[in-house]
Amino acid sequence: MIEENPGHSAWYIERFRSMAAQGRDLDGEARLVDAMVPRSARVLDAGCGPGRVGGRLAALGHHVVGVDIDPELIAAAERDHPGPRWLARDLAVLDLASDGVSVQFDLIVSAGNVMTFLDPDTRRDVLGRLLAHLAPDGRVVIGFGAGRGYEFDDFFADATSAGLRSELSLSSWDLRSFDPTSAFLVAVLAAA
Repeated sequence: MIEENPGHSAWYIERFRSMAAQGRDLDGEARLVDAMVPRSARVLDAGCGPGRVGGRLAALGHHVVGVDIDPELIAAAERDHPGPRWLARDLAVLDLASDGVSVQFDLIVSAGNVMTFLDPDTRRDVLGRLLAHLAPDGRVVIGFGAGRGYEFDDFFADATSAGLRSELSLSSWDLRSFDPTSAFLVAVLAAA
């Protein structure tokens, strides 16, 4: 995305800043995650973008690390949401211990269609790297839309191959049921 559209990051940052200034509700993903973990949980925001989800979770009292491959988005997260640790890293080779982050996470969230922006050849690697950073009783929550080049069945097959099992499937961040006609997936996964 960065190579194909160098202005995308600036547009994306401004898009969410404008929506926040308009008073739009941007906290749906964070509300769901917050309800799934105890206060002061360790949360990894995988593909954090400009920090919208992780920033809100930190404001709610969670210990957040956010990771995104785009340094421009990480810089925006640092400016707009001080407090969490924001790192420009590739999820396909993620090794937070090499950055001095040796904790395992109670919950890993990947919102904003992150899975559909990945190189298809790295999707299983990313899921495996997320699992490697997950606490034994932790969960991974991933949300993305249909029609973006990653079929839901393929995602679940990749998750299984990476060592994850499905606990719950929803069609939205506000807890609506998932069915075969759903245009969006929120998958709650745990170690198999």
